[in-house]
Amino acid sequence: MKIVNVHEAKARLSEYLAAVERGEEIVIARRNKPVAKLVLVEPERPARRRPWGLAKGMGHVPDDFNEPLDDELSRLLSGESIRPSDPLHPDWRPTGER
Repeated sequence: MKIVNVHEAKARLSEYLAAVERGEEIVIARRNKPVAKLVLVEPERPARRRPWGLAKGMGHVPDDFNEPLDDELSRLLSGESIRPSDPLHPDWRPTGER
């Protein structure tokens, strides 16, 4: 590992980059105090392409996918308040009670 001051690093940057490419590490110092290190950047590995069809058979689109929704589900999805029909639901009340 070689230590060089900023002035020398600026003057001989190309030489130091060539040394780093050969596997050396260069430490850049300011007033003889280490500040930074020049090291070789690892080349990025190309992203592996995934083959088509990895999820084949894992999903199902029902035949009525594009059919209109029933009224209760439509109100539920639109944010309208609907009275729960399940007697175990905490907001359920018998018909006619408010």
